[in-house]
Amino acid sequence: MPKMKTKSGAKKRFRLTGTGKVIAAQAGKRHGMIKRTNNQIRNQRGTTILAECDGRIIRKSFLPNG
Repeated sequence: MPKMKTKSGAKKRFRLTGTGKVIAAQAGKRHGMIKRTNNQIRNQRGTTILAECDGRIIRKSFLPNG
């Protein structure tokens, strides 16, 4: 049986924490900042931990080797 490969798009977008949670970049920061509130722009800096239901999909399907 061949080894399972990590999806190359997923390895560029997601990281795993030590406890197995999935870290991703904040959504909604690519363009259109003029219409967003300053509070929203500030809160979307950096990265965020995905919800458990979404993280389960990423870990199982896209990052099988961690």
